[in-house]
Amino acid sequence: MEPAETAALTSAAAVRKRPRPGERRAQILQCLAGMLEEGGAERITTAALAQRLQVSEAALYRHFASKAQMFDALIDFIESSVFGLINQIAAQHDSGLLQAQRTVQALLAFAERNPGLCRLLAGGALAVEHARLQQRVDRFLERVEASLRASLKLALQQQPLAFDPAQRAQWLMTYADGCLWRVAHRRGAADADGALLALLA
Repeated sequence: MEPAETAALTSAAAVRKRPRPGERRAQILQCLAGMLEEGGAERITTAALAQRLQVSEAALYRHFASKAQMFDALIDFIESSVFGLINQIAAQHDSGLLQAQRTVQALLAFAERNPGLCRLLAGGALAVEHARLQQRVDRFLERVEASLRASLKLALQQQPLAFDPAQRAQWLMTYADGCLWRVAHRRGAADADGALLALLA
């Protein structure tokens, strides 16, 4: 093989190894979620994240303006995933009670599948980050509670039930918060079905 052909193949291989558009960004977020899953009280730094990815910190900043923007992207993923599931539940089930039950189950199932992201929802992981990020998580959980409230109001229209939708939605979120804490701290998942049925009785 001619040297020119060898050089061309080497150059082509180098081009192929380069991440596709958006691929490096996804790798950064996956690595950050993995570091969150490992837990610990230490703050995740961009230096540690870059070292884990074997890139420079400058390479991180080519994709994200700041570490807060990385966390924003993770919260975006949580919001789109969970509310996508909630919208599917509303479309598939006419029963308000069943909607409420499935909504809590979907939230907890998402948390169990994504323990690193669960640490964002359970609090603590953002304690040393910008306060705005925790406020975003709080608003997300408030929106889940609002969805539960709407389902429970629907349930009252469908059958005679002796509970206040707003109060019962709060109870469900308090239960969900406890389950998120258990998952985030590796204490195992709670028996969602039994507890939910009791809360929805």
